[in-house]
Amino acid sequence: MYYGYLSESVAPTNKEYAKIKDQHHLYNLLSDLWCEYTCAPRMRDKWSKDNKTLGQCSITAFLVQDIFGGNVYGVKLDDGNYHCYNEVNGIVFDLTSEQFGNEKLNYSLENLQSRESHFSKQEKYERYLFLKNELNNVLSKID
Repeated sequence: MYYGYLSESVAPTNKEYAKIKDQHHLYNLLSDLWCEYTCAPRMRDKWSKDNKTLGQCSITAFLVQDIFGGNVYGVKLDDGNYHCYNEVNGIVFDLTSEQFGNEKLNYSLENLQSRESHFSKQEKYERYLFLKNELNNVLSKID
């Protein structure tokens, strides 16, 4: 499971997403939506259904922020990139941590990430919009 799976539940703050019960429910919904297209282009050749969270971190973390509020932070990786995760009301969770297997990341809340910086890359912004649209399509079918 993802990092923070055992933490307490977080409720959506955005009424548009009231059908989502909590971050655990969102994880289950996204598990069926993450795909090769939503994966970061530089990682697509390694993406698979067995490693569905690979390359999904920033678009997922900012979508989580849309739904639950809070902040997006990043763990600086050896290659200089940041792996994004969320903090909401003191609860830290990372819906895409499974891509790292048993590797322990430092969720220290030191590297605040900005939407503007991440979405300055058009392909990333388009992947985020695609994932958000796919989620909205699924939610429209839930009573």
